[in-house]
Amino acid sequence: MYTLPTRLKSALRDRTRRQRLLLIYAVGLVSLVLVFTVTYYWGMRTLEDQPRSIFQAFNTVIETMTTTGYGADAPWSTPTMNVFVATMQVSGVVIGFITLRVLVIPLFERTPLNLDDRLSVKTDHVVVAEYQRDTEVLLDELEALDVDYVLVEFDTEEAKRLSDEGYQAINGDPEERADLDRASIGQASLLITDAEDRTASVVLTALEANEDLRVISFTPSTRRKAALAEIGVDRSIAPHALIGQRLAEKATTPVSVDAPTDGEAVAIREVLVRRESPLHGIRVGDSPLASHPNLTLVAGWFDGELRLPPSPDDRLTPNTVLVVAGPERVIDDVTSEMANVRTVRASRHSRIVVAGLGEGGTAAIEALPSDVPTTSIDESADGTPDIVGDVTEPETLRAANIDAASALVVTVGDDATALLTVAMARSLAPDVEILVRVTDTEKTTAAFRAGADYVLSVQRVCARLVAAEVHGERVMDPVSQIRLVRADAGPFVGESLATVRRGTERGWTVVGLVRDGTVYTDEHATIEPGDEVFVAGSDEGIQRFERTVDTS
Repeated sequence: MYTLPTRLKSALRDRTRRQRLLLIYAVGLVSLVLVFTVTYYWGMRTLEDQPRSIFQAFNTVIETMTTTGYGADAPWSTPTMNVFVATMQVSGVVIGFITLRVLVIPLFERTPLNLDDRLSVKTDHVVVAEYQRDTEVLLDELEALDVDYVLVEFDTEEAKRLSDEGYQAINGDPEERADLDRASIGQASLLITDAEDRTASVVLTALEANEDLRVISFTPSTRRKAALAEIGVDRSIAPHALIGQRLAEKATTPVSVDAPTDGEAVAIREVLVRRESPLHGIRVGDSPLASHPNLTLVAGWFDGELRLPPSPDDRLTPNTVLVVAGPERVIDDVTSEMANVRTVRASRHSRIVVAGLGEGGTAAIEALPSDVPTTSIDESADGTPDIVGDVTEPETLRAANIDAASALVVTVGDDATALLTVAMARSLAPDVEILVRVTDTEKTTAAFRAGADYVLSVQRVCARLVAAEVHGERVMDPVSQIRLVRADAGPFVGESLATVRRGTERGWTVVGLVRDGTVYTDEHATIEPGDEVFVAGSDEGIQRFERTVDTS
């Protein structure tokens, strides 16, 4: 049996696996060529009676194995030489494939991919240094707003995947100055970091490169905000606490109606756009609620943001809640004609149940007004909940009197538990308003199917907050009570309701007018001396109206 020479075996032992493979490949290839050359030299002399020099034989072997041609030697007259040449041809093809697998493909696989080459020139951009949530949701939000960015991703494979999908991503360690420089940190205007315990190191390294950098940091707990502010973080966001707070604000943003009438009442209702609604995807200005001459859009909830009033260009999604003012009969008629919407009377909640006392649930309870009764549920007694138990069990919800509650805020630890809680609560209390937090954006639709009225996704809200900060907007608008007041119409005499309803920056809008006890809400109605007007808006907006508009 043939054995490798001692020197070759020693050389193989001192090499890596790949080096050994390449060495064996090279030795085998050279040996095969030499054998073919000697055999061809002998065959042409002995079998074909056409002697060739050893170098001519070598050249013919190389031509055959590389399939480049045979020169003047073809064809061959003897069967043996024809079989031999065919063998060389097949071996050449096989060796070609082996060469690709052993040399060419691994060469490209092991060549470091420089993702920096895929970046466009950056200036005044956003640098995202690690992001622990659904990265695509954030990057899609930035791209939709035409915001230039670079993501520095620690995981090389993840960075390559995102880059292959067209995102501006590079692999690197955001704690390393050199990697931040690759993202043009010196020319950036904003740093977004979600690096958990490494946040301080990332922020300090970035500020060393660019002291004018604005910094947004995501943090798992509100308890870290003071420390992060100390090192230069401009805004710290604890997503779970923030969403708990927003759910509480959504559940307790009441309407104070200070304007009784003798005739038909002017009402304010919440209209929830449900899944599969024909309103999905259309502009607010094109919706029947906005275009109806007798109705006024006072506000709208969009992914946790309250906008007073909503912009006509805002898009309606299955998670949109519009606050509409107008005659009760008209609101009921319009909403009854639209499929998959639900109207809710916008009034103060009598009692709220909060399921889950983690960071989000605690923030929700803290955000609730002091005069709103609350019942908290958690399976752990550490947070001193009112009821200790499994919130997915009917006995626990019954103990919280869920059927008598006006709203349920769900901020439990995982999405599966949240969905089961929603379904259980809906089966026990068909009329309760259910507001739920989910982590995965894709679970939003499932939450609606389970029976939720309002759903906030951690991933989506975080992305929207970043987008708002990039545009210089406040990350979170303070939510105040929506009020409806009755005032003298003197300052508006001669104007139509359509005219005085314009002006989205005021924080208030004119809903209708009262003349001789009759309410007129048609936008074409003209205000006359002696009329009164209904004005709707936030507390701050109504106060601004009373300060700036002389109704005396």
